[in-house]
Amino acid sequence: MSDIGDLIRRVNAGEPGAQDALFASAYGELRKLARARLHNGGRNTCLDTTALVHESYLRYVSGGQLRAEDRRAFFAYASRVMRSVIIDAVRERQSERRGGDLDRLTLNTHLQDGVQAAEEEVLQVDEALEVLGQAEPRLAKVVEMRYFGGYTEREIADTLALTERTVRRDWDKARLLLRAMLEG
Repeated sequence: MSDIGDLIRRVNAGEPGAQDALFASAYGELRKLARARLHNGGRNTCLDTTALVHESYLRYVSGGQLRAEDRRAFFAYASRVMRSVIIDAVRERQSERRGGDLDRLTLNTHLQDGVQAAEEEVLQVDEALEVLGQAEPRLAKVVEMRYFGGYTEREIADTLALTERTVRRDWDKARLLLRAMLEG
């Protein structure tokens, strides 16, 4: 297997087959990202780890040009794509639940209420994150990587070229701001 940084350079140079080689090489790490995200709040999207990684790959391929210069930027980009896949899955599931000509019968309304509440929370966090991103882009990136990407503070610090202490402070500040937005 080739180095991911080398594969990114080959993709950006337009080398045939480099995209597939890049994702084959990064597949294990992408699955870790997806597993962490689905474990930390995305469980109610009807996606599993493999589906999330594969859907992210399809979006990347259909999106055209890779928007990454190095390994860190690639995984930050992958985290953003996974976030959009999860948000779209939640929105699609909610629209299916509200529409249609079928008579729906719920045997246990408490269970459905819990699923709906979790899905609503994911959408509310996404909307609040959009607002935060306009005011404080770095804080939004830290939240995106931690909440939607499952990154550790160390990985975020490496990716954004910050210290772990700065990431921790940004995470604490962002949580307070998001909590205020979600409650207000």
